[in-house]
Parts: sequence; C-alpha cells; structure tokens
Amino acid sequence: MFRKVTDGLFASPQIGLEDVAEAKALGVTLVINNRPEGESDDQVPGPEIEAAARAAGMDYLAIPVTHAGFSEGQVEAMAEALANSAGPVLAYCRSGTRSTLLWALAEASRGGQPERIAAQAAQAGYDMAAIRPLVDMLAAGRK
Repeated sequence: MFRKVTDGLFASPQIGLEDVAEAKALGVTLVINNRPEGESDDQVPGPEIEAAARAAGMDYLAIPVTHAGFSEGQVEAMAEALANSAGPVLAYCRSGTRSTLLWALAEASRGGQPERIAAQAAQAGYDMAAIRPLVDMLAAGRK
C-alpha cells in the first residue's frame, strides 16, 4: 500500500489505524495527512491517526489539500516538514496523488531538479503532468 517515492518519503492512499504499525516498522518518523476531514464517509478521522502515530512514537502533521489545488502555504508547510523530519515520512490522502504532488512542489521549491522529481513520482506510480509547469517555475526560481 505504501509507495516509495524517495528514500525519505512514502506516499499512500488513506491509511487505517493498523497501517501505523507498518509505517513505524519501515522507520517512518512523521505521518503527514494531506486529506481534509470529512472528505468521504470511509476515511479514518485525522485525530485517530494522529493519536495512533503519537502512541507509536511518530510525529503527525495535517496539511489538508482539497481538489481546489495547492497553495503557497501548503507547499511551504510540506517543505518545512520534510526538511525538519528526523527520518522517513509517510504522506497520505485519498489515493496518494495529492501527497505526491505536494511533495513534488515542495522539492522544487527547495531547488530539486524537475526531471528527477518527475522520475521519482513516476517510479512510484504517480503522474505529475498536471503540475509540471509549476514545478518547473518553482525550481527555476531557486536557481
């Protein structure tokens, strides 16, 4: 279920409480929830995931992303979370796509190379074509 995007990031569809132990076993130190609360009836509420993550000794952060798109604040929050994490990160949303796209934007904002970012996303099974122009722009702004 967890897709390895980089050595430091796993992306995933909605996780359940039982998945927190798997994340811990993989060395994850931070769980990032990119799903807005109440998006669907079948999602496990963020506070329950947070409680399980913290009980397992992991940090938890919510950076909800709606289908309306990404904001500068969300990109900055993701970049900061990734930069300050003590180890691998698990980011999740409904399918893992928003988490991966937000990671891509954060990486570009931190000077990541667009081709490498796109290749890492694709290797994990995510297509970032919809945000590629923004990734290119963010990366160009860091040069």
